[in-house]
Amino acid sequence: METIIQLILTSGKSAIDLALYILLPVLVVMMALMKVIEARGLLALVARLLRPLLKPFGIPGTGVFAVLQLLLVSFAAPLATLTIMEKDQTARRQIAATLAMIFTMSQANVVFPLVAVGLNLGVIMLTSLIGGLAAAAVTYYLFTRAIADDAGEGGSGDLPAAARARKTTTFSLMIVGGQEAIQIILGAIPILVLAIFLVNIFKATGVIATVEGTLAPAFTLIGFPSAAVLPIVTKYMAGGTAMMGVMLNLLQEGSVTVLQMNRMAGLLINPCDLVGVAVLISAGSRCASVVRPAVAGAVVGIGVRALMHLMIF
Repeated sequence: METIIQLILTSGKSAIDLALYILLPVLVVMMALMKVIEARGLLALVARLLRPLLKPFGIPGTGVFAVLQLLLVSFAAPLATLTIMEKDQTARRQIAATLAMIFTMSQANVVFPLVAVGLNLGVIMLTSLIGGLAAAAVTYYLFTRAIADDAGEGGSGDLPAAARARKTTTFSLMIVGGQEAIQIILGAIPILVLAIFLVNIFKATGVIATVEGTLAPAFTLIGFPSAAVLPIVTKYMAGGTAMMGVMLNLLQEGSVTVLQMNRMAGLLINPCDLVGVAVLISAGSRCASVVRPAVAGAVVGIGVRALMHLMIF
C-alpha cells in the first residue's frame, strides 16, 4: 500500500508540474492570440482563400474553418464548426472527408507545448497538410462512394461570424482566450494524473518492460526507441493530452531524445483516438453516421504522415 501511495504522489507531482509550468503558459498565450484573430475575422478570411484549393478533396468551406481551428486552437475547437455543418445539412460525404482530415492532422494543444521542447513545427504542419489531404481524398472518392448524398453540396455558406466579438476590445478577447485555456488545462489535469499513474503502475509491475522487450526488434528497424511503447499505448488509450504528458516525462528522464520524438510525431500527434473521436462525433448524428469511413481515411493519412516523419528524420 505504501508503494501505491508513493506512486500516486509522484504521478500527481509530475502532472501538476507539466500542467502548470509547461502547458499553461503556452496555451494561455496561444488561445489569447487565436481568440483575437478569430474575432477579427482573420481566420474566416484565410478559410475563404483556402476553400477553392481544398474543394477538390471534398472539403467544404466550413470544413476549412474546422481544420484551421484544429491546427491553431485545439482538438476540440472544430466541434463548433462540425455542429454548424450538421445544422446546414452538409452532404455526409463532405462531412466524412472533413472528419478524416481532422482525425489525421495535428492538434494545436499538443503541438505547441511539444514545440517548446524540440518538436519541429514546420515539418509537423507540412505532414499534417499532406496527410490530411490524402485522408480527405481517399475518404471522399473511395470510402464514401456507397453513401448517397442526402443533401446538396452544402457547407459552402458563410463561415461562423463574430459580429459581437468585433465590438469587444482586444484586451478583453485575450482575457477570454486565456480563461478558456485555463479551463482546458484544469480539465486536463485529472487525465494527466491518471495517465502518468497508470504508466508508473505498468512500470512497477514490469508490464512495460515486457512489451518493450517484445517489440524492441521491430521498433529498431524503423528507428523508434523501445520506450515508444509507452506513448503509443497511452495515446490510443487515453488521448493526445495524456500522450503529451507521458512524452514530456520521457524527455525529462532521457528515455526519448528530441530526434526520436520527431520521428514518432507523425504517428502520435493526431486526434484519432478513443477520446478525440468520441468528442468530435458528438457534433450530431450525421457526423456519427460517417465515423467509420472517416477513421478508415484517417488511418491512410496517418500512415502517410508516419512514413514522411521517418524519411525526414
